[in-house]
Amino acid sequence: MSRGDGGGRREPEAEASASTAFPVLGPCVSAQRALAECHRRAARGPLQPEVLCRHLNRALAECVVTACCPDETEAVRTLCGSAGTALKRTQCQRARIDLSLCLEAHQEP
Repeated sequence: MSRGDGGGRREPEAEASASTAFPVLGPCVSAQRALAECHRRAARGPLQPEVLCRHLNRALAECVVTACCPDETEAVRTLCGSAGTALKRTQCQRARIDLSLCLEAHQEP
C-alpha cells in the first residue's frame, strides 16, 4: 500500500526491515524487541508505526548511541543540556562533533 492511501499500514517487507535493519546486542535488546512488537501491532491498526512507536524508536536510538559512544554521549548531555556562556556553546559544538565522529567510526562502509 502507498503512504497516501489513508490506511497507515505497511507492506510486510517494510515492516520487517524497520525492526531488523541491524542486530542489536547488549543493553538495547529489550528496546529493540519492544519496537519490533510495536511495529507488528501498528501494522494491524489504523496508526502508522512512525506515530505509534515514536517513543520506542527514540529510546532504541538513544540506547544504541549511548552503547556505541558512552563518553561522547555524556559530554553532549552535560554540555548541551542548557544555554550558557560562549565557552559552553563552543564546548557543546565540539562535543557534538566528537559524537558524530564516534558514530561515523561505528558505521559499516
